[in-house]
Order: sequence, then C-alpha cells, then structure tokens
Amino acid sequence: MFGLTALELARIQFGFTVSFHIIFPAITIGLASYLAVLEGLWLWKKDTVYRDLYHFWSGIFAVNFAMGVVSGLVMAYQFGTNWSYFSTFAGSITGPLLAYEVLTAFFLEAGFLGVMLFGWNKVGPGLHFFATIMVAIGTLISATWILASNSWMQTPQGFEIINGRVVPTDWMKVIFNPSFPYRLAHMTIAAYLSTALFVGASGAWHLLKRRDTPAVRTMLSMAMWMMLIVAPIQIAVGDAHGLNTLKHQPAKIAAVEGHWENTKGESVPLILFGVPDMKAEETHYAIEVPYLGSLILTHELYGQIPGLKEFAPEDRPNSTIVFWTFRVMVGLGMLMLLLGVWALWLRWRRRLYENRWFLRFALLMGPSGSIAILAGWMTTEIGRQPWVVYGVMRTRDAVSNHSALALSTTLILFIVMYCAVFGTGISYMMKLAAKGPHASADGEAAHEKGQALRPARPLSAAPDDIDPIGQGD
Repeated sequence: MFGLTALELARIQFGFTVSFHIIFPAITIGLASYLAVLEGLWLWKKDTVYRDLYHFWSGIFAVNFAMGVVSGLVMAYQFGTNWSYFSTFAGSITGPLLAYEVLTAFFLEAGFLGVMLFGWNKVGPGLHFFATIMVAIGTLISATWILASNSWMQTPQGFEIINGRVVPTDWMKVIFNPSFPYRLAHMTIAAYLSTALFVGASGAWHLLKRRDTPAVRTMLSMAMWMMLIVAPIQIAVGDAHGLNTLKHQPAKIAAVEGHWENTKGESVPLILFGVPDMKAEETHYAIEVPYLGSLILTHELYGQIPGLKEFAPEDRPNSTIVFWTFRVMVGLGMLMLLLGVWALWLRWRRRLYENRWFLRFALLMGPSGSIAILAGWMTTEIGRQPWVVYGVMRTRDAVSNHSALALSTTLILFIVMYCAVFGTGISYMMKLAAKGPHASADGEAAHEKGQALRPARPLSAAPDDIDPIGQGD
C-alpha cells in the first residue's frame, strides 16, 4: 500500500484508531466533571438553569461515553494482534495496569452511570449527585491508569529483564515513573480545556443564532471562566513537562526544536518556523529568536540542549513531523489563552454576549482543544521513536509478523468503518448540541415527564423531540 512496509502500516493503523479513541475519553473526563459541577450548583442555588444544563449535557455525555468505550475496545485488541511481541515482552507490566483500570475506574463508572443517566426521578437528589461525582471520579481514575502505562513506556523504571521479558520489581516505581505526574496533569487539563471549548462553542453558536437565554449565557460564561483560569495553568504544566522530557528524552526535545548542534559558549535560539531535513541534518528557512530557546528549554540565558547530531541516525525521532505537531499544539494553546483574556475584557465591558466577532472566534475555537490533544499525542508518541519502550525495546522488534497486504486490508476496513460509525455518532452529538438547552415551562414536573420517556440506551439518551435533519431551525 503506497510502498509502505508492514511496520509502517501497523503504526499507521494503531495511530488511526488511537486518534479516534483519545478524543472521546478526553471529552468524557471534562463533561463528567462539568455535570458534577452543574448538579452541585443546582442543589446549592436551586436555580433551574443549572438543572436544564445538566439534562442537556448529560445526553451528549451518554453518546460520547458510548463511542469512547467502543473505540477503546478496538484499540486494546491491537496489542495482541498487531503488537504481539510487545505484549509478550512487556505484558507483565502493561497488562496489570490496564486490568487495574478495569477493576477500579470502569467498574466504578459502570456501577453509577445508569443511576446518573436514568435515575433523576428514581433516587433522591443526594444519591443522584453522589452517582454523578462517582462517574466523574471514575473517568479521572481511568486516565490515571492509562497514563501510568503509557508513561512507563516513555520513562521505564522498576523492572528487570529476565529471559527476554520484562519483570516488575517495584510497582510504585513502575506506576510513579518520572514522567507520570507531568503527563497526567497535562492530559487532564487538556481534557478540561477541550470540553470548555466545546461547551463555549455551543453557547456562542446559539447566541449567534439569536437564542439568547439564561441557560445559553450561563453555558458560555462558565466555559470562558474555565478558559481564563485553566489555560495559564496548562502553559505552566507544559513548561514543567518539557523540562522533564529534556532530562529523560533529550532526543525528543531536540527533534521538537529542530535543533541539530551546539556552538560552544553560545545560547540556543528558538526556531519559530522552519523545515527540518533529516537527510541534510539541518532546518531550512529557520526563523529564529536569539536566546529564547535557552530561556524556555533550560531557564538559563546560555543553557544548551543536546543537538540531534549527538544521537546516532537510527536513534533520532522524525523532526520533520514533531517540529510541526508541537507548534500546532502550542499555537492553539496561545489562542485559547487569548480567548479567555478577550472574554474577561468583554465581561468587564458588559459585551460578552453581544460581541459577534468574539462569538465567531469562540465558535471557531470549538474543535481546537481536540486538535491540540491530537497534535500533542503525535508529538509524544512519534517523538519517542524508534522506541516502543524508551531505550529498552525498539518499535521494529514489537510488531507482529503480518504481511503488508493484510495490514493494508484491515487499515482500509478500519477507515471505512470508523468514518461510518463514529462519523454518525459525532454528527448525532453535534445535532444534540445544536438543539440547545430547553427551559422547563412547568418546572420539575416537565422534567419528570421527560425522564419517564427517556429510553434506557446510551445512544438514545436524548429528548424525543430531536429533529434529526435540523428542519426545526
């Protein structure tokens, strides 16, 4: 297929399935916490706006949760099908960590999800709020175990290799490996940001459509407060993560920066844009800012980082790719900060809900959180190459013995099926978001009626008056 090897096709296939999967759990994490906040505010203030928003976003959460579960199952099977040698080599660590995720997070979510989605009028408000909190906590626990496993692959420790297989010797070191705290914080905050952007874009869209209601205003306002508070925190966490990566994976940082070699006694410039050339071993058309690379990467004016030429050619990540994926992630992060600051300025001027240029910008930024997550994931995973377990096992030694034809066929099938199934699911989520929250004309009784009619299936967890083709607009 296009002259690609079986190894390259296996990597593309896993990357494709993970790219679909990673978005759904990120939105699940953010929406679960958002729903817990909404229900808590409703119980505290007795303001029906929060209750209406809870019912509105819980339907979207249900659809997103279902797609996350399905896409995760497909991804997990690939460890045994396409990466069997990796599973044989490192399964004694990655297997238990994934099992812990099922035994703690997944069982917790499964146990309380039904109460959260369908128990509004069947259990007391305190128990229902508790169920929502448990689901939110479950999503965070799930992220903890998954990132512990992936972080161990980035910065492995707490093991020995006996008879060609990894044997854990210290589970605390395995779980709390050097990159784990930074990656967990970075990914969790990214999930909150992507959800805030999704919620904010929904609110902006309805305001642009002249649907100015208290619920829509509250939705946009909460999202913009989240952006203002969390975006600067993410920048600080990202800086700490970068310092940690420089310490443990210096080749990745060199590739991200397109930095090839140092001159003794000189600082490292920050290359804003350029075209890294792996064969020529240089970055063409580089636009540099003197000293800034040293200040950002080492926090010293004349600090230096290892250049790519200090590593053997077979040990270098592909700078051409990670150079740009990193800049996409950082560029979108700066735009998120701008969005939050602009919202603060308009809030002070009492124009937050009327400024149409701002609302258009908020709408356009809606998918930016998910795009930034994908760009960051590609930077992390491609930057780890050529290792599947950094410094321990090469990716070429981890792939199963499948032919290029077999992998080409399954890759095409994955693309067709994923676009059909998840394309439909995402389209359905967008239609739910386009309907907007509806205020209850008859108070709680209206909600009781709606809950009684709500089907007991996650993909149908939406009001029965959904207009599937949008003609109601």
